[in-house]
Amino acid sequence: MKKTILLLSLAILTAATCFAQKADDICGIYFSRDPFTKTGSQCKVYKAADGTYEAKVVWIENTKKADKSMIGLVFMHGLKYNATENEYQNGRIQYPGKKGTFKTYVRMANNNKTMKMRGYLGISLFGMTVDWTRESKIRVQE
Repeated sequence: MKKTILLLSLAILTAATCFAQKADDICGIYFSRDPFTKTGSQCKVYKAADGTYEAKVVWIENTKKADKSMIGLVFMHGLKYNATENEYQNGRIQYPGKKGTFKTYVRMANNNKTMKMRGYLGISLFGMTVDWTRESKIRVQE
């Protein structure tokens, strides 16, 4: 009986470790469509020198209409991974064309293939979630 309980406990611990998200799982290239303009863009999420996570614009669809100066813009910063809640918290985002910054948190979904970025003012109830889909490489600019 003791062996069975020990083996079962070890199996549960091993499974939990295998499925636990690692902080750097957020790093990568993502694509999304702006909820307002419907313009597609890619961002690169990376670990900053201070250990938090940032995102910058690396590609914009149809640069004839979009502002090329946005490429390279760091629009999200300060995210810290909270392993207990399995999310990235305490970040700030700057929406191009809008004044001020918004609070943000990020949750990974779909086996880390989707980044759900929620931007809000005050409390998260007053905000919007934008889904970003992971891609393998930066697109070629038109």
